[in-house]
Amino acid sequence: MTKRSSRQRNGDDGASDDLRSQVQFCAESGQIWLHEHRMLLVHAESQATLRVELIETLGMDRARGLLTRMGYASGVRDAELIRTRAPSASDIEVFMTGPKLHMLEGKVKVTPIKLEFDRAAGEFYGEFLWENSWEAQWHRRHYGIHDESVCWSQIGYACGYTSAFMGRAVLYKEVECYGKGDNNCRIIGQPVEKWADAAELVRFINRESIAEQLIDLQTQVVQLRSAIGKKKNLPADIVGDAPAFQAAYELLKQAANSQITVLLLGETGVGKEVFARSLHDLGPRSGKSFVAINCAAIPHDLVESELFGVEKGAYTGALASRPGRFERASGGTLFLDEIGDLPLSTQAKLLRVLQEGEIERLGDEKTRKIDVRLVAATNVDLKLLVKEGKFRSDLYYRLNAYQINIPPLRERKEDISPLAKSFLEKYSAIHGKKLRGFTDKAKRALLNYSWPGNIRELQNMVDRGVLLAPSGSRIEVNHMFSSCSNDQSLEFGLDHSGSLNINSREAETDLCEAVFNGAMTLGQIDAMLVETAVDRARGNLSAAARMLGLTRPQLAYRLGRLKDNHPAGNNVAHASDPPIDPHR
Repeated sequence: MTKRSSRQRNGDDGASDDLRSQVQFCAESGQIWLHEHRMLLVHAESQATLRVELIETLGMDRARGLLTRMGYASGVRDAELIRTRAPSASDIEVFMTGPKLHMLEGKVKVTPIKLEFDRAAGEFYGEFLWENSWEAQWHRRHYGIHDESVCWSQIGYACGYTSAFMGRAVLYKEVECYGKGDNNCRIIGQPVEKWADAAELVRFINRESIAEQLIDLQTQVVQLRSAIGKKKNLPADIVGDAPAFQAAYELLKQAANSQITVLLLGETGVGKEVFARSLHDLGPRSGKSFVAINCAAIPHDLVESELFGVEKGAYTGALASRPGRFERASGGTLFLDEIGDLPLSTQAKLLRVLQEGEIERLGDEKTRKIDVRLVAATNVDLKLLVKEGKFRSDLYYRLNAYQINIPPLRERKEDISPLAKSFLEKYSAIHGKKLRGFTDKAKRALLNYSWPGNIRELQNMVDRGVLLAPSGSRIEVNHMFSSCSNDQSLEFGLDHSGSLNINSREAETDLCEAVFNGAMTLGQIDAMLVETAVDRARGNLSAAARMLGLTRPQLAYRLGRLKDNHPAGNNVAHASDPPIDPHR
């Protein structure tokens, strides 16, 4: 059983510093981040005005339900955030992150009066004092003293946070409230079955049936409009709403029922083979074979035998006769990827096959009729290769009968999120993981990245993210990107006193100059960082390690090196500082 009394309430300055260090303000993009979750800094008065409008529009009861559910969702999201805390932190330290976040967001000052819980047994009792509740103050200002408690969104937050933390439904009741004339607010939380009036409390957390019906109807209308208006009929493995992508796919559909040779153009990784397969599936040859070959991946002296087949004894090592790709694709579709890499001699034979509709195996004089639909693709400029004499002009004009340009991923930004979601579902199933999506910062990183490898790179990056993200969490930036170099925005956070350290860029410049001028060494800077982190964490090595982005063993190793280098005058822990607890 984990317990906390009111006498313990002031011993968490190190944890508060650790929490403040996760708040970042991005001056260039105008965004605020709490770890990897995007936050908003809003006027309390505007929030109060919105609250009043909700009450006057929906009525007191429905407005209470809506605000309670909003707070509940926020609490659940913050409970996800605490998963990032070090596993060495105690249950009480981890749980108190929620109340501290509530204070950091400016909602209310939270002081624990009594807190006892056992996560394994599902037991919980929490009693907290709330001071300076913005919700109670503004409600009282607009409506005077109310006959019931009014901190609706804050109660919802406490219920959502604690329920997500405990893994079971926990309800809070506001037994005292400034909004109904008390000096401060006081809340008590227990498992749902402990409350005799649980049904009355739960109804504000659960959506009203009429609202759910309206949402379901609205969803059905949107789906019908989408089906009737767009008529995209995209295969399951093709995702895209961008106009350029839709234009390319529309060209593909128009060519599906004909026998015209199609040339797919686009950068590497844009999905040329997926387009070719879709062309095959949409056409009359869908019941026959689809055969693909990458011309760039086959040695030049083996290309002809791979394409046209070989007879036994045609060359040393040809121990048996075998058909080529054209014969295997007969009746169906042959996809030649990277066709610009074909040698000139093979280009001449390919042109003859396209003109005559027949092939000769290597080492054979017999001709064989073939019925193949050819789809070619390249990521190079074939016109330029023709000018350079590396590609036959007659073959180029033969292949270029119907050209489709597939846009790169950077030109279809609106497709990045649905593609990433699709890959997330795919690889979560493959790796047997249940993930909750991407963090806000990860979503921004996906949208800001230039994607030189296009969809193939996005697919591989999401696969990496699914592998690295803990089950039950969200994929973060560092799970996908090996570094955060794609995000060069200037960000600054809160200092020890809670102020914005907006001069951090100047301080960084001064520190660099000190190193370059020989005034300081890297070792001294490392020691200074370690000392400062341990000092701010009040000797808690786990919290200090989190501030530095290190593991606890890595920090302990650095501390050991500092002690070895300065055995007599180690200044990592001063005499006036609290002792360092090696087990924390």
